[in-house]
Amino acid sequence: MEIEYEYRFGLPRNLVWKFIKNEKILQNALPGCRSFTELSKGVYKAEVEIHIGPMQDIFTMDIRLDEEKEPTILRLFINGNGSMGQLNGNAILKLKESQGSTLLTCKANGQITGALSLAGKRMLDSGVNKGLESFFKTIEKEIKRHIYELKRRNR
Repeated sequence: MEIEYEYRFGLPRNLVWKFIKNEKILQNALPGCRSFTELSKGVYKAEVEIHIGPMQDIFTMDIRLDEEKEPTILRLFINGNGSMGQLNGNAILKLKESQGSTLLTCKANGQITGALSLAGKRMLDSGVNKGLESFFKTIEKEIKRHIYELKRRNR
């Protein structure tokens, strides 16, 4: 399964880069996240409830973020196991400054095995795109909320 996705943040790239790796922001943004723990810098363990069409499962996921080229390229690796299958994937996230905003492009490859792999490609693609849209919108809201809180404290 290959995925290409774009999202425009209404924030400068340096802020997106700083906060897109923040444990609390990632936990709040990950759809269906039940738990999220940083094991070491850039390495996380998460428990996520996944809904794809009529199927749902709880996955235990290992997530690793590698800063490839600060502040423009971030590489992501995911391995997850649930009772209905496994998912493994990687993605390259590129952040480009554009008139005070940030254009994020995501190119990902993933493999799904088990019962989840029986879901149709259209259903899987739709579920992934909805999940990505929700994830990045929530990251943007969380960054803006965090900045607001910092400004409010410094008044």
